[in-house]
Amino acid sequence: MASDLDLHESDHGQMTSGRSLWGRSGIRPQWQPIEQSFSTDVAVIGGGITGALIAEHLTARGFSVVIIDREEPGFGSTAASTAMLQWEIDSTLGELEAFYGFERAAGIYRRSAASVAGLSKLIAANGIACGFRPRNTLYLAANREGARDLFEERQLRRRAGLPGVYLEHPDLFTQFEFDRDGAILSPGSAEADPLLLTWALIEMAVRRGGRLVSASVTEVHAEGNHVSAETASARVIEARHVVLATGYSMPGIDMPKLHRIRSSWALATVPQDPAIFWRDRALIWENSHPYLYMRTTPDNRIVAGGEDDETVDAQARDRKLPAKTMAILEKMKRLWPKADTRVAHAWCGTFGETVDGLPLIGPVPGMPRVFAAYGYGGNGITFSYLAAQMTGAMMAGIHRDWFEDFALDRDGPGIRKLGEDMARAGNELR
Repeated sequence: MASDLDLHESDHGQMTSGRSLWGRSGIRPQWQPIEQSFSTDVAVIGGGITGALIAEHLTARGFSVVIIDREEPGFGSTAASTAMLQWEIDSTLGELEAFYGFERAAGIYRRSAASVAGLSKLIAANGIACGFRPRNTLYLAANREGARDLFEERQLRRRAGLPGVYLEHPDLFTQFEFDRDGAILSPGSAEADPLLLTWALIEMAVRRGGRLVSASVTEVHAEGNHVSAETASARVIEARHVVLATGYSMPGIDMPKLHRIRSSWALATVPQDPAIFWRDRALIWENSHPYLYMRTTPDNRIVAGGEDDETVDAQARDRKLPAKTMAILEKMKRLWPKADTRVAHAWCGTFGETVDGLPLIGPVPGMPRVFAAYGYGGNGITFSYLAAQMTGAMMAGIHRDWFEDFALDRDGPGIRKLGEDMARAGNELR
């Protein structure tokens, strides 16, 4: 029985715009055109951070791998990432407990933490020069009610065995100089340059025999024990497995009911006097919607972002860039008045996210031997690492019950109602 999948054209201009600061010191991987049809164990469609992590992992497992991208690797959603490598998920542990129960929610959080640890170990073991720095996170309350919510969240995390402490206003202000009612301080996260990391991972895969090719895959056919990826040049790649790692869109697939598309905006300041930074250069984010998030860079800039909304059209998203940049700056100034708020870079991107804040990883329903790997939300790179581990295990015939937590066709108590509520809120915004 055969299954077919049409892949629609998209370009980086639809996914991102503006000018981020990433990849300035890196060497871009060299891709090659497809001169003839060929066979491989795995065809990874998409050369961003997700495709790169999967290719690196699968080549390390001994698979022959080809990465296929119609444009230069990394310059889609990856280039627009702020690369805050957090284990804390967009949905709080309390929210996930309401969706799936405590044990399942706690397991998801522990696997997220293990993914950041695993990614950190991978970078260190291979000496990847990508501006990687271990960081604490500071999850700030937006108001008194938010502070109560964070206190309850920390209690739940303690029950799950997750690290961190709750800071009341006096300790928070004394230690970090943030004038908020409370915060959770947690270890175990990190930051990086996402383009440098992506390119280094691709080079690692290529050194093991992987290939990086320039091509536009137009159709995927799954039949029997192989999958065919047809390209616009009429060349065909025969593979035992195909992995879709195409960013915010899953072309040709009926989108899972948990999925939706949003846009986000970000900026980087001019280099700061290092003396003005908050303690430990912790990763900063808020428990508000839309939330502000901030980090620093090795050359002493502040990267700030947020202001997410339901904009899908690329031109409409781009028109909002000046106003969104000013809104982020105003929030940044109120939170950290010491900052030099001159902007050196401003950019925006379109991303996928899910109602429960979790990624979409695993087999594509109705498409044998075809996998999806979509590490959505604020934990995109963390989830991309998880996708690489899961995909490698599944191709080796290994299955764990917890893989279902991230399945494309998952459902759970309260999810459908929450999705309807969020859709209504989006319509009101528009």
